[in-house]
Amino acid sequence: MATQSLAGQLRVKRSEMMIVELEAVALRLFEERGFDITVEEIASEAGISARTFYRYFPAKDDVLQVRIDRRGEALRAALSARPDGEPPLHSLRAALEEVVSAEDAELLRRWTAVIASTPNVLKGVLGGIQLKRNEVIADFLGARLDLPSDALVPTMLAAAVGGVIQAAQTQWYVLGGDLATVISDGLEVLERGIGTDPRTWSAGRSTD
Repeated sequence: MATQSLAGQLRVKRSEMMIVELEAVALRLFEERGFDITVEEIASEAGISARTFYRYFPAKDDVLQVRIDRRGEALRAALSARPDGEPPLHSLRAALEEVVSAEDAELLRRWTAVIASTPNVLKGVLGGIQLKRNEVIADFLGARLDLPSDALVPTMLAAAVGGVIQAAQTQWYVLGGDLATVISDGLEVLERGIGTDPRTWSAGRSTD
């Protein structure tokens, strides 16, 4: 049983490594040659057959969903590790900062550039972000607030957090800087509340 378990773990690891490699190759080619590039061209660049490519991705559009799924899984794990008594929005800020800091900024910038220049995939990507990321956030907030995840408060707060993340990522893409910091600072605005005066906040980033 132990041998089978180890073999299974190795298969999963190899699969994850192949997905990461294919994502990097595809994003580079999308950026260099446009989204009309074929699966056969992506597979050839990666040194595999098109048939092998389809083992990992049903279509080339699905390459753009990998980053959404990966961040969602990492965020769920990071949130589960936050202290129970911590204010929910503070937990979200800390967890997101941890997750985004660990991401490959160059690949993320390339992913953003491809989406920004390819209007026909934008709708699918945004839909994936809203459905997958907001679900993770609403699940967490519902559990912390002792409410169903589809109740009004978790749903609206998840949408608000999602909006901040999207705005922060756009600002980072245009102006540069550190994405994790931009997201954290953006969520601080939400955490502090609209009714508070930003001039009363401590200078720079909050350390509480």
